[in-house]
Amino acid sequence: MGIKPSYIKSMGTELLAKQRENFSGSFDENKVQLSSSAVIESKRVRNRIAGYITRKINTKRHS
Repeated sequence: MGIKPSYIKSMGTELLAKQRENFSGSFDENKVQLSSSAVIESKRVRNRIAGYITRKINTKRHS
C-alpha cells in the first residue's frame, strides 16, 4: 500500500460528495462510472481514483 497523492484524494472525495449514489463497492463498476461522469485523460489516474472511491465505500460499509 502506498500514500495516495492529494489530487487523487481531492478528486475522489469531490466525486463521492456530488455523485455518491452512482458509485458502488466494485472497482470495475466505478471505472465505468468514472469514464462517463468525469473527464480524465489518463487511464492510470482514472484507475487510481476508482480504487480510492472503492476503498472509501468498502471501508465505511465494514465500519
